[in-house]
Amino acid sequence: MRHTVRSYRGMVTAPHHLAAQAGLGVLQDGGTAVEASVAVAATLAVAYPHMTGIGGDGFWLVAEPDGRVDAVHGCGCAAANANLALYAGHAGVPTRGPLAANTVAGTISAWAAVLDQGGGSLPLDRLLRDAIFHADNGVAVTRGGAAIAAAKGAELRGQPGAYAAIFEPAGRPLREGERLYQPALAATLRMLARDGAEGFYRGALGALLAEDLATLGSPVSAADLAAHEATRPTPLHTRITDADLYNSAPPTQGFASLLILALFDRLKVARGEDFDHVHGLVEATKQAFLLRDRHIGDPAFHDFDVQGLLDDPSALDRLAAQIDPATALPWPRPSTLGDTCWFGAADADGRVVSAIQSTYFEFGSGLVLPQTGVTWQNRGSSFLLASDGWNALSPGRKPFHTLNPALARFDDGRVMAYGTMGGEGQPQTQAALFTRYARSGTGLQDAISAPRWLLGRTWGEASTTLKIEDGFAPELYTALAAAGHDVERIGPPSAMMGHAGAIVRSGDGLLEGATDPRSDGQVAAW
Repeated sequence: MRHTVRSYRGMVTAPHHLAAQAGLGVLQDGGTAVEASVAVAATLAVAYPHMTGIGGDGFWLVAEPDGRVDAVHGCGCAAANANLALYAGHAGVPTRGPLAANTVAGTISAWAAVLDQGGGSLPLDRLLRDAIFHADNGVAVTRGGAAIAAAKGAELRGQPGAYAAIFEPAGRPLREGERLYQPALAATLRMLARDGAEGFYRGALGALLAEDLATLGSPVSAADLAAHEATRPTPLHTRITDADLYNSAPPTQGFASLLILALFDRLKVARGEDFDHVHGLVEATKQAFLLRDRHIGDPAFHDFDVQGLLDDPSALDRLAAQIDPATALPWPRPSTLGDTCWFGAADADGRVVSAIQSTYFEFGSGLVLPQTGVTWQNRGSSFLLASDGWNALSPGRKPFHTLNPALARFDDGRVMAYGTMGGEGQPQTQAALFTRYARSGTGLQDAISAPRWLLGRTWGEASTTLKIEDGFAPELYTALAAAGHDVERIGPPSAMMGHAGAIVRSGDGLLEGATDPRSDGQVAAW
């Protein structure tokens, strides 16, 4: 993508072109942005299985035409028998295999919840039509998907289940341009279209899922599936100059994304892309991550007043005052991994969707359920094997989530949906593209395409340096290093920096959309 896409009737942005086109088709058939987004999510599960799937979790924000912002969390809890005794002899929860598949998958419940409140009229079989077709008839493997399959094949093909049969049918990872067939997943999507999302948890499909999970050794049971429900928490929000920002509540890191922008707003940086801009956002990130890593997780297990801090100008002023404008705070701190798909949509009625879903690591736990073709997430591998404390494993507890979709309402009437994949990098990429667009006046596509940075590790990286792409002014790299940042230049734009996207709806109905050249994405509009 080299330019911002503009239209008036409807728009979808997604990290895979088939998903964006599926969403646009729903809009053209009279669907809402919510219905289009479900079509996008389903198609991503087929076309981008290394990043997302219906065996993972999902989080949604919906800006309604009347000014409301609603949230839905499809976040699964730890299984009833996922306890410390189950992991006796383990230093931590494994990242692959049956014991990594220890939480319920909440994505489908989120689809049901947003559709229930979204006011649309299209049947579910219409929303899933493209995804079913592509699962049956095959999709061409993307360059990024082929690279991940090749890199991760050794740790995935030996897992119990159908991974090797589906993703390595010729005895090797599928290559770019080769055809990926997923007939079992197509049958699963047909069952969903026939029985509704309820069937995933308490119907015939749920029985198949539970049977496969038990056979493969996962602790998730039929009772765990039946007990699951999506939730509708109040979105977190904060006020900055000229805009109200929204993000998802705990157990996600939406708090950190909002806090970074609230602190940076107080630094009053006038220009983009220079030392003050990058240094200011990196230092705001450190302050936000220090609080996030002490307090954010399942809200049932902590009493930190997240919204209270975001509402308190004096507290935010004190945190911003801790940022040294010339010197970097010593780092690193612990950081997290994760793979994800963010997508967005807007319709002619003024509804704007920001949504994100994930199976956590590439191909999740590596367990692909033979009867259904569902790849089960490993989000619960982030739990700590401790009796209590931050993110400690406990039956029924929700794990800490890197996933966080973002929305902004500007005082001039614009609504902006934006987000990215990238684990630890999600709040940082959100901050980069938002400040470029909203503060520096950079065009939406240029705000995403421009070089980015990442503090910490993400998406297969172990180091905790300040990674930064080529393309900034040469003196910026020198100035950051002189200020004490552990600068690591990584070369040309890289998927390590996430796959970002954004849609902006202006008060007059103009839609602007952008997608990340680091992804296989597209903006589809009419």
